Amino acid sequence: MTQATPSPTPALDEKEAWPALIALCIGFFMILVDTTIVSVATPAIIEDLHAGVNDVVWVTSAYLLAYAVPVLITGRLGDRFGPKRLYLTGLTVFTLASLWCGLTGTISALIIARVVQGLGASMITPQTMAIITRIFPAARRGAAMALWGATAGIATLVGPILGGVLVDALGWEWIFFINVPVGLIGFALAWRLVPTLPTHTHSFDWLGVGLSGLGMFLLVFGIQEGHQYSWSGAIWGMIAAGLVVLAAFVWWQARNKREPLVPLGLFRDRNFSLANVAISVMGFSITASLIPIMIWAQVVRGLSPTRAALLLVPMALMTLLLARLVGRLTDRVHPRIITAFGFVCLFVGLLWLTSVMTPDTSIWWTVPPMVVFGVGNAFVWAPNSATATRNLPVQQAGAGSGVYNATRQVGAVLGSAAIAVVIDSRLAAEGLPSFSGQAGGQGGGSLPPQVAQAFSDAMATSILLPTAAFILGFVAVLFFQKPRHQGWGTAPAAAATETPKTAEAAPAAEQTR
Repeated sequence: MTQATPSPTPALDEKEAWPALIALCIGFFMILVDTTIVSVATPAIIEDLHAGVNDVVWVTSAYLLAYAVPVLITGRLGDRFGPKRLYLTGLTVFTLASLWCGLTGTISALIIARVVQGLGASMITPQTMAIITRIFPAARRGAAMALWGATAGIATLVGPILGGVLVDALGWEWIFFINVPVGLIGFALAWRLVPTLPTHTHSFDWLGVGLSGLGMFLLVFGIQEGHQYSWSGAIWGMIAAGLVVLAAFVWWQARNKREPLVPLGLFRDRNFSLANVAISVMGFSITASLIPIMIWAQVVRGLSPTRAALLLVPMALMTLLLARLVGRLTDRVHPRIITAFGFVCLFVGLLWLTSVMTPDTSIWWTVPPMVVFGVGNAFVWAPNSATATRNLPVQQAGAGSGVYNATRQVGAVLGSAAIAVVIDSRLAAEGLPSFSGQAGGQGGGSLPPQVAQAFSDAMATSILLPTAAFILGFVAVLFFQKPRHQGWGTAPAAAATETPKTAEAAPAAEQTR
């Protein structure tokens, strides 16, 4: 099938582009909140649905897995049928599935509903990034990506905070019901404000879809369920099979001469490749760290879901307050400097937090490490996203955004699976049974002092896994190169005096290079 090359999409006037972006960020914010909102509701869901901690981790993993695998092809579907149409379809599926989640009465039904919710989310995410790439000129894309990246960073942190308030006030079901009015508002705004962009044809790599989905399922299921089955030969065989299938997927992508699901040529751009490594680390570590933090706060310290979630407020505030500054720096400062600083802050903040996770330390001592952690979030999410897409040609916007968001979600899936294993193993090492959700969480700790200390040690030690992962992200971003387009790297003094006409001329200059 011959692929038609799309004509370049002209950048919109800023009066049109920014409202469109804000409308898209509403839906994007909602689906990312749902990647972490379950973490604070874990004890409540365990108790109400008579489930185990591993079962509830599957509530998150099922969502992330159903989100990660199709996102590779939904980016292409957006190119084929229009990103606005795919965005609105995904938002509809997500909103209806959210209603289903809140109405379920068993853990199995909740997991199934979360799978459908993840499918809706997979339609939404690549469209937001692709539309940004197509409606903003390269010289202005850093500021646009700053808002997109800040939305991603804040959403993953707001999830537990919002979840805590809703669980305490209305019950865990409302962490899903809240999506219904937000989804309706987001749909109306996107319908009105987001432009309909040109489309082009694609051939779809269904074999690639099957291989990637099967490989990810085998790998994630094997990792997450390994402890439950005492790491039997069958589990190791499943993990090995997952790796083999994923290797076959990569081989097929290299051999497919028509239109592979993952165009490996994208990875010839060093910044795109390294940004994918960095964002997978972010997905892994943020998802993996929130679960033990919330369990420690509620079970050991006896905090209610709302008070436990408030521990994340300093982190969310710093990410929000620094978003504008980081957006300006993203178009002026080498991405290596910004993102490396961010990963250092993430590592220091999370490592610092493990030292104060004790049964009797004042909760106020969690504020400084959370502030540092929030600074790190602000300096990674937006600059890394802008760096990933800045050098990509417009005809690869859908494929590039699909791959980038898929790697983030793959990292989150693996983080969710891995932390369940680590928590169970650390509790066993401390001589404690698996968490059942019966203790704590009512405003006063109910664990005996010796048990509370052992439980704290298990949760703090578990967080060392996502902390160590930040080192990989730091090393990756050290090799970022200076972006190629002329609009990048404007000195602050010059930028301050730049007129709108000069700024709008940057893309034209870029096209003549």
